[in-house]
Amino acid sequence: MRQGGRRAQLVAVLTSPDDLDHDRLSGVDSLADGLEVRADLVGDPEPRWLRRNFTGSLTHCLRSHRHGGRYQGRTGERQARLVHAADQYDVVDLEWPDDLTPDVLARIPPHRRRISWHGGETGLDGLLRLFDTMATVPAALYLLSVSPSAEGSTSAPMFLSTLDRPDVTAFASGPAGIWTRILAPWLGAPVVFGHVGAEGPDGMPSLRQLVADYGLPALPQLDHLYGIAGVSPGRSLSPRLHNTALRTLGLRALYLPFPSRSLSRLLHTTASLGTHAGLPLRGLTVTAPHKEDALDLAGTASRAARGSGAANVLSLENGRWHADTTDPAGVLDSLAAAGVDPAGCSAAVVGCGGAGRAVALALREAGARVTLVNRSRDRGLRAASLMGLPFIPLLVFSARGHSLLVHATPLADCPPFQLTTADPGAVVLELVYREEPTALMTAAHAHGLPAIDGRSVLLIEVREQFRLLTGHTMPADTVRALPQDASQHSTTLCPAKAIRS
Repeated sequence: MRQGGRRAQLVAVLTSPDDLDHDRLSGVDSLADGLEVRADLVGDPEPRWLRRNFTGSLTHCLRSHRHGGRYQGRTGERQARLVHAADQYDVVDLEWPDDLTPDVLARIPPHRRRISWHGGETGLDGLLRLFDTMATVPAALYLLSVSPSAEGSTSAPMFLSTLDRPDVTAFASGPAGIWTRILAPWLGAPVVFGHVGAEGPDGMPSLRQLVADYGLPALPQLDHLYGIAGVSPGRSLSPRLHNTALRTLGLRALYLPFPSRSLSRLLHTTASLGTHAGLPLRGLTVTAPHKEDALDLAGTASRAARGSGAANVLSLENGRWHADTTDPAGVLDSLAAAGVDPAGCSAAVVGCGGAGRAVALALREAGARVTLVNRSRDRGLRAASLMGLPFIPLLVFSARGHSLLVHATPLADCPPFQLTTADPGAVVLELVYREEPTALMTAAHAHGLPAIDGRSVLLIEVREQFRLLTGHTMPADTVRALPQDASQHSTTLCPAKAIRS
């Protein structure tokens, strides 16, 4: 168990010239304890101007190309800028070992030094040996950033857990390491870094994400972890909803994004971390392309997961993973909330992945006449054979004659099928969502068709996933944690009426 009662220091990082905006900095001032200026990315803003707009501590970082930054000037010129910055900033970042020359150390006192190392794949033993050497030079903070890899993603949090020092932070860089950055303060790191603007390709979340999605800077006690596994789950709304509910119910757990291209490797590495750090992973929500693997890796499975050949929830039950799917509940409950009865209707489900197959089975059990539609003919035929349903290739699909059109692919930027032939009053429902209306939702509105967007489905699925993972009911007002525009998009966008045909 990780003890609570501490508070992390939030450091807002300036990485774009757009971040040097008075209103943006004023908004950050109320959230962050410190401000880091990436001088290799934004230049050297006037420190006095920064202090007029930000009241916390200032850190100067001129990261060299060798350490993953943009500065490519001569070493002597760079170190002269570091020494000059020490007269104006509270903390100056010094790269190990290049910047630790006698002249630089003589000009920058220990309480103003942050010694950083940005390196390649390094296991736990390698990090411990490296830090033993780094720690011979006194500093206010030591920062170790490991390149993203299967081993590096877990070596950093295991290193923090082993070290247990209040002056060290470590994480894996890149998108795959986002969860290690978020978890670091619970493992003893004194600080956590967030972009002033949106999250970036370096894996650093935004400052507002840290606060809204993960409840930082507060560090309540943790006994275990949950999360979402996918190729790029960092922008999902699930962390905000799950963590808000966990905090509201006083459950000692944290829900993290786990970007991964191998679900089996993720389960293996998090199991190692759980044993080492005492924070076992108790459950995952799973996104494409891992839904079929989730079922294969589970010891037991629900009837719906087995029938569709895929799962989007893995929960640990009696030491074994149990697979389930919430896609049927998401669609059927969304239709019920909109006053739509699928019994007797003709439904086309576009997309034969795990979600599409689960939805198709649920609609058939609810009494609908279901037709599968897919771009890949081979995959569509396999799904049709598995479930005993008719199949139409997307290339020749027409919306005419279907009173329910379900979109179950990730495509959001252009309509996956045309609505020009859709019957008047045909209901359009999709599972994909984004901040603004998708192309299909826009087309449905343009044709005056009743439409249920992916956020509506998501909110229902998240509640069911939370119940399956924790055994608790998600508080009804959890949706208030969403941004106002997101909450508005999560409703039925056009009035829908009961359909039977």
